[in-house]
Amino acid sequence: MNLNDQPRPWQLARRAEAMNPSAIREILKVTERPGILNFAGGLPSPETFPVAAMHAACAAILGEGSSIAKPSLQYAASEGLPELREWVATEMGKQGATVSPDQVLITTGSQQGLDLIAKVLIDAGAPVMVETPTYLGALQAFTPMEPHIESVDSDGEGVLPEALRKQLAAMPERPRFMYLLPNFQNPTGRTMPEARREAVLAVCREFGLPVVEDNPYGELWFDQAPPRPLLARWPEGVIYLGSFSKILAPGLRLGYVIAPSALYPKLLQAKQAADLHTPGFNQRLVAEVIRDGFLDQHVPTIRTRYHAQRDAMVSALTRELGPTGATWTEPKGGMFIWVRLPEGLNAQALLPAAVDAGMAFVPGAPFYARDPDMRTLRLSFVTSTPEQIDRGMAALAQVIREALSR
Repeated sequence: MNLNDQPRPWQLARRAEAMNPSAIREILKVTERPGILNFAGGLPSPETFPVAAMHAACAAILGEGSSIAKPSLQYAASEGLPELREWVATEMGKQGATVSPDQVLITTGSQQGLDLIAKVLIDAGAPVMVETPTYLGALQAFTPMEPHIESVDSDGEGVLPEALRKQLAAMPERPRFMYLLPNFQNPTGRTMPEARREAVLAVCREFGLPVVEDNPYGELWFDQAPPRPLLARWPEGVIYLGSFSKILAPGLRLGYVIAPSALYPKLLQAKQAADLHTPGFNQRLVAEVIRDGFLDQHVPTIRTRYHAQRDAMVSALTRELGPTGATWTEPKGGMFIWVRLPEGLNAQALLPAAVDAGMAFVPGAPFYARDPDMRTLRLSFVTSTPEQIDRGMAALAQVIREALSR
């Protein structure tokens, strides 16, 4: 018998065939080479990790005589630690959103929240709407469910309301939801202002289009806090995602979903099927760290640090890339700057030369659901010193000049 005629022992599911590797994770492998200045990763600065506070919290949880030492190492409720759920509800109340702890589901990072939402809400062929461009990780979470992803025209303030209305009016089927990052968006860094939020939600209400609001960067504002969340404006029509990764430490893998009561049970069931519960020790660790208002002192130090790094990168871009004809955003918070190269250049094609010159970025194409702008790229400024930023932007400018000369 010809072995090539034998059936394969493993047959991949159709959804597995649709899965793709993260372009960012693949690029990060390149940045492990010695001497590469890494502006590609969406990693918080390790200098902001509250190691001493974590150490003290571990000692309090596991110390001799602790009443929570053994419970913290035991299986836990799928919904999450009650103290954390209450804390989330209280914090959302400060932003104008009325939230019950019973609406809060603690997740293993907010990325798991995207996965659960996709499993619960998306059928094969169902339409889903996203910004242009949008978060790559969301596209990765949605794609295995085989939706038809519709990308809505957007500008520097986010989704264009009239473009959204025109697309919805022409669609034969109502989309399952619209995915939005209103604050310091990944990848562009843009923030949706007050008037745009109201206008976009007015269209969503008009067509009965639910919204998934992802807000991992909202606390990382520089000069002024962003407008009220969408959840505060339309509580019955919005699912909200939050994270502790950017304000404490991403290695804890701790996030949360706030869902309308009618939807919560199905998200909980999907969570139970995925991992039973988010690690209980990590939840108790975070609850111990934040219970006495620690974040009120800690988060402003992150804002100050990132603000200075943003300023350093904008200054370097102005000096180095400005003369080439490139343009870029100037975010009011968050971690990213979005660059558009001069006409005729392709960021993906430019990446190998940039790496050879000693720096790495993320090409913009993977952030588009369709029709990518090949001139775009994303830079992260939060893990580099001003001196490293200066060297990296000088290297990028030289690569651009050489490409233009060809």
